[in-house]
Formats: sequence, C-alpha cells, structure tokens
Amino acid sequence: MPSGDPYVPGRGDAAFAVTHYDLDLDYKMSSNRLSGKAVLEVVALAPLAKLHLDLAGLRVAKVGVDGTSAKWTHRDQRLTVTVPHRLVVDDRVTVTITYAGTPAPVRSPWGEVGWEELDDGVLVASQPTGAPTWFPCNDHPRSKATYRIAIECDSPYEVVATGALTAKRVRGSRTRRVFEQRRPMATYLAAVHAGHYEHVTIADGPVPQTVALPAAVKAPVLADLERQPQMMTFFTEVFGRYPFDDYTVVVTADDLEIPLEAQGMATFGPNWLRGRGAQERLVAHELAHQWFGNSLTITGWSDIWLNEGFACYAEWLWSEQSGAATADDLATAHHSQLAALPQNLVLADPGPRLMFDDRVYKRGALLLHALRRHLGDQAFFALVRAWVAAGEHGSVSTAGFVDLVLAHDDRPVVHELLDDWLWRMPLPRLPAATLS
Repeated sequence: MPSGDPYVPGRGDAAFAVTHYDLDLDYKMSSNRLSGKAVLEVVALAPLAKLHLDLAGLRVAKVGVDGTSAKWTHRDQRLTVTVPHRLVVDDRVTVTITYAGTPAPVRSPWGEVGWEELDDGVLVASQPTGAPTWFPCNDHPRSKATYRIAIECDSPYEVVATGALTAKRVRGSRTRRVFEQRRPMATYLAAVHAGHYEHVTIADGPVPQTVALPAAVKAPVLADLERQPQMMTFFTEVFGRYPFDDYTVVVTADDLEIPLEAQGMATFGPNWLRGRGAQERLVAHELAHQWFGNSLTITGWSDIWLNEGFACYAEWLWSEQSGAATADDLATAHHSQLAALPQNLVLADPGPRLMFDDRVYKRGALLLHALRRHLGDQAFFALVRAWVAAGEHGSVSTAGFVDLVLAHDDRPVVHELLDDWLWRMPLPRLPAATLS
C-alpha cells in the first residue's frame, strides 16, 4: 500500500490510521513554548513494523507503544516508531509521544502553514500540511479521527479549539480547557486559537452559532455576520442537515491574508469583516465548507475541487437566495472570465502547484452549474443532498461523485459533460438549457 499523497510527498502514511488523538498541551505565550503529550490510537491497514508519523519543528523526548518504551527516530519532519511486534491488518496499538519546543509554521509551496504567532496571541492554519507543527499525526485528509484537546495557557488569554468545551479549570495564573471533537476530523481541520476574545451568540438554534472576537471590532463584525443564521437555514435546506453540533467564527486581532476553515469553525481577520457587507460571499463560502471539506473530506488532495467547487457554488446559491445576482448570472460571468485565462488546468487533477488556483474553485462551481442546467433543479438538488448524506463524516473522491451522478442519470450527454469538465483542459461551454 503506497504511503502519503503525491501532492504532499513526505506527509501521511496509508499503512495505518489513527482513530483517536488525545492531546494534552501546555502553552506559554510569552516564550512561545509548547509542551505536549499525545496519545494516538492506531489501527493497521496493512502489515507493518514501523509507524511513520509527521512532526515538524518540535523535539521528541520519549515514545511508548502499549505502555512499553519504543525505539524511534525523528528527522526531516518524520517520526518513525518501531512497534514491538509486526502488525497485521486490523491490529491496534496505542502510541504515546512526549514532545516540546517552540512551534512555528512550516514552509510549503502554498506559503507558510501551521502554528503561527500573532501580535498578541496564536492561531493554527493547517491546510494542507501544517498540523504537524503542533502535534504528531498521520497528516493526510483521508485519515480522520476523533479528538480530545486539553490545553493549559496563561489566564488572560481566551483559548478556542475545534470541538466542544467540556471542562475548564483556573489555577493561579493558568487556565486549563478541554475540548472534545466527537465527529471524525482530518488533521488539517484541527485548530487552536488563543487571544483576547469575547464570545457573542448570534443564533441559539437550531444550530448554535457563536463569534469569538476582540471587543474593538465587535460592531462591524456582527454587522457583517448578521445574515449568517439565514445562510445556515438555507444551506440545511439545500444540502441537508448541518453535520456538527454548533458553529464558531473566530475573528483575530491581526489582519489575515485569507479566511480559513476548520471543523465546526471559521477564522477571519478583521480586514475581511469591516461592517460593509462586502465579503458576504466569503461568509457563505466558509460556512459551506462545514459540509464540503469538513464532513465530506477528500480522499486525496487531487480531489480539492470537491471542497472548493461546492463552497464556491454555495456562494452563488446564497446570492440567488438573498435576492442578489442569480447563480446563472454569476456562472455566465465567471465562465467568460475563465475563458480568457490559460487553459492548462485539469479540474480532477490540477497538480500541487495549481491545487489552490482560483480556477479550481470557479471551474468546480461551473461544473455543478452545468449539471444543474442539464438535470433541472429538482434532480440536481436531490443529487446534492444524496451526495452529502452518503458521505457524511467520511472520505469522498471524484470517482465517487461521478458514480453517484451516473447512478442518477446515465445518459451519454452526462458522461460527456463530466468527462469534459473534469478531465479535459479546454473550458467547456455551459449547457444552453435544461434537458428534462
């Protein structure tokens, strides 16, 4: 069984899966010092004698397997653990790793990712390879696990992490919080924030929605998130039930280059939420990722269009629902823009250099709109809801999406449409009319 992913060589190992991470962390803000103990519950997916884990920039002190000291090496961001006896498929072991250091982002072809110090706080932005900057992991989107994240930090700082806050204890100048993520989560979607935040509830239900933000930006942020509860209601109607217990938006004190999604969470810099409603599409985009990317997580990075194409199309659907430009108007405009750009991208396999190219986002959305035109609204949205329900909290792929579409409509014209949009470089024309 091959290891890793060709888009991110040196990350992840397909020979095993981690089913649960138990992280016990201690962080000192003034020195950017992180100490941790990680307990990983591991299941073998292939015969193996070593576990190859990812850990970047932090030093390992000791490693144990099932309570016994284990041999290990740590070099080039790869922690290799020798198990006491060769594992066969479905064997399970518990790996305990004690580590510490000064966490920092790692360089990648897409910029620096991972644990990042702010002017007065920290955040984690892990997509696609930043998770190993703060905990040892099998860093691949197909490896989804449940989590318990306990973190102790200086008391003046509020800490927000992926998962439900289940315990909080103040002891002297330090506060310990425990977060539990009971839904399977990919490593790149695990996040921690620490800063001077206050919490504001913007919806009590049916999906509780909270904003963690600095007091200084409260008014413009809440103005820009005013319609998020309506978005949530609309998206549950068109996509299916919201896949998590709640949704948190974190707004940092520092400006950020782009908004970021995590499981049950989105992060914005205050530069994106200035109270003018100018970035409402991004509010919709990050919310849509809770279905597409976080619940339905791609099997490999070549399938990134399934995350970004659906989230981009959600922007267009919300625009239509809110009385602004229709999805058809937006599709026509973006099609014209893409047609003027280089035609050197294969949507279903863009390659690592282009995986976050805006053409992946827009062409993915255009494929969905082309399907909508072909199938008609009733069949198209039934297909979307079936896709979401079938893949909930699991791993999805382009091949699986194609199979589902063709199970709904096996006409030759649909085969041709999928082939042209997914595998051919030239931008196809949008269908002229619905074929019903």
